[in-house]
Amino acid sequence: MDQRVEETEDRRPATGQVVARGAVFEGESGMIGEARRFTADFLAGVRTDQGRVVPPHVIGTAQLVVSELVTNACKYAPGPCLLDLVFDGDSVEITVWDTDSSLPVPCATEPGRIGQHGLEIVMALCDGYDVRREPVGKRVKVRLASGADSQG
Repeated sequence: MDQRVEETEDRRPATGQVVARGAVFEGESGMIGEARRFTADFLAGVRTDQGRVVPPHVIGTAQLVVSELVTNACKYAPGPCLLDLVFDGDSVEITVWDTDSSLPVPCATEPGRIGQHGLEIVMALCDGYDVRREPVGKRVKVRLASGADSQG
C-alpha cells in the first residue's frame, strides 16, 4: 500500500466539531480502492461530541464520489494524488488534488454514451462543486450533506 495518511488537527468552530484527515496516494491504479477504504474508515469513525454520526448511505455516496474523482486523477494526471476529507457535522467536504492543470468539463447528459459519466454523477450527488487550478495541477472540492443524526 503506497499510501501516507496524515491526521490534521481537529478544529472546533462555533457551529460544532470539525474533523479532518488527508491521504497521499502515489498514482497507481490501486489508489482508487485505497481512497474508497480511507473514506469509509474515516466517515464510519466520525462521532461528534453531540453524538452525531454519518449514516451508511452518506458514507456510500462519499465513497462513490471519491472513487470517481480519484479515478479521474489516476487516469488523466501522472503522479501523486491528495485526498482531504472534512466532516463538520452538517456536511462532508471531499477535496482531491492532482498534477494535471486541465479543468474537468462535464459531458452533456447522454444516456446511450458508454463511459465518461463520472463528473456527471459527482455533480448530481453533491450539494457543492468547485474546481480550481493550482500553481501545480488542480484541486476539485465537493460538498455532501452529511445527514448526521443523533445516536442515543
